[in-house]
Amino acid sequence: MIGHNIIALRKRKGITLTELAERANISKSNLSNIERNINQNPSIKVLEKLASVLGEDLMTLLGIEAGQDTDHVPEEDWVEFVMRIKKQGVTKEQLEEYNKVIEFIEWQTKHSKSAQ
Repeated sequence: MIGHNIIALRKRKGITLTELAERANISKSNLSNIERNINQNPSIKVLEKLASVLGEDLMTLLGIEAGQDTDHVPEEDWVEFVMRIKKQGVTKEQLEEYNKVIEFIEWQTKHSKSAQ
C-alpha cells in the first residue's frame, strides 16, 4: 500500500525513482523495494525523507486522509505515537524499559487469567 502511494505521488510530481532516491538521500534499491512492497516496513525516518521530497505529509504518504475514520486505520495512531516519541527525544534505552513494562503487564494478564 505504501509503495503504491509513493509511486502515485512520485509520478504526479514528475519525479523518477532515481531522482526521488537521490533527493531523499536513500539508495535506489531501497526505494525500489519500498515501491514494490518488498520492504513493507520502511523506517519512519525514510518515510519522512520521502514525504518531504514529495512535498506531502507523512499521513498522505501512508494513504491516511484527513478526517478518515480511524477505527479502520489503526496505523494512524501508531504513526502519531512514533512521531510523539521521536519529538520527545525518547531514547532506545527508554523504549526498552517501556517494552519491559509491557511484557510484565502481558505476563501479569496471562497469569491472572490462568489463576481464575
